Amino acid sequence: MEFVWFILIGIAAGWLAGQIMKGGGFGALGDLIVGVIGAMLGGFLFGFLGITAGGLLGSLITATVGALVLIALLRVIK
Repeated sequence: MEFVWFILIGIAAGWLAGQIMKGGGFGALGDLIVGVIGAMLGGFLFGFLGITAGGLLGSLITATVGALVLIALLRVIK
């Protein structure tokens, strides 16, 4: 069940990050995929920095920050 929540939070974070980072997005499906990958990246970054975010809102914030970082990196590479 945790995997389903992880995917749902990643999808929501990808959509939210796509709305925040306007211009030249990756489309709806691309933003959702970026959100799921960004959720993993956000968890790694927050863990590396020693930041803990608990609960549903904390997970959404962590995933959104990771998705924003991933979108920014993809735009730099692109």
